[in-house]
Amino acid sequence: MNPVIGLSLGRIAVGAAAVANPELAARAFRLDPVSNPQVPYVTRLFGTREIALGVATLVARGRSQRGLIGVGVLVDAADAATGYLAMQDGTVSKKTAMTLIGPAVGATVSGLIGLLRRS
Repeated sequence: MNPVIGLSLGRIAVGAAAVANPELAARAFRLDPVSNPQVPYVTRLFGTREIALGVATLVARGRSQRGLIGVGVLVDAADAATGYLAMQDGTVSKKTAMTLIGPAVGATVSGLIGLLRRS
């Protein structure tokens, strides 16, 4: 599958799951929505961002799509960095950090592959 289409569809699916059931989505990332009641709110923010970026990338063409792929790479790299920083400051455990960092790094790489194929 084209990495751009796969990544965009993945964003939409993960985003929809986060919006529809933020507690379950948070637990999938090893976050604790029970002890931190703000987690579902932030999870929904993440979800709506992912849906918007996925849909926008799918419907865009040419230079606009390339730009959105680049934005996605930056967002995913920032997500990975945020997971790392959370591990460093003790906000999350190392095991939890890996569930946050791993998918973000994978999405970053997928986006970069998509950009390279568009060159």
